[in-house]
Amino acid sequence: MTIRVLLADDQNLVRAAFALLVGSAPDMEVVGEAGTGRQAVELARARRADLVVMDVRMPDLDGIEATRLIAADEDLAGVKVLVLTTYDTDENIVEALRAGASGFLVKDTRPAELLDAIRTVTAGDALLSPGPTARLIERFLRCPSPVVTGGGPECLTDRERQVLTLVARGLTNTEIAESLGLSPLTAKTHVSRIMGKLGARDRAQLVIVAYESGLVVPGAGQRR
Repeated sequence: MTIRVLLADDQNLVRAAFALLVGSAPDMEVVGEAGTGRQAVELARARRADLVVMDVRMPDLDGIEATRLIAADEDLAGVKVLVLTTYDTDENIVEALRAGASGFLVKDTRPAELLDAIRTVTAGDALLSPGPTARLIERFLRCPSPVVTGGGPECLTDRERQVLTLVARGLTNTEIAESLGLSPLTAKTHVSRIMGKLGARDRAQLVIVAYESGLVVPGAGQRR
């Protein structure tokens, strides 16, 4: 299946470079380019993108608000948002993830990593840039507003709490299955049930819940 990608960045040169990169992948196509957050929301609706590569800092409507509007639109329920940022200068990544982004990467990531990230997020996995993850989690713990509408980890079975812990540490369904001696399908089923019980939109929100609840401690072996 071809992944339909919408590129949102206020710099024409950056968008052009991303468009060349994404267009070079045999399983992807660029369906639109937006220079503002408002354009990103409008094009996400008009072009039926599978994923939006979203810059945080943009004119008119920033990437966080644009992500929030996309995540809140029932007609765009299948659209994923991958945030790109210069992490050292951007203080809003936590809010972007809370707004509904499924992951983020820093802008100096290698081209192949960006393509892999698009595939990962489109497939339904959360993706966090490896370097600053621990610092991000510490910020999550200082933010009191909840990100999910369901219960907390206390409503999960022991096995589900084990699975949630491994999700928070960045393991894929296959890796979770290997770690717990399960089949990949069983691991995937557990993750789906956990999302349902916690009211989580995607795996990124599961990561947040795991750390906010204290189920996983910052710095304790997270991988991505």
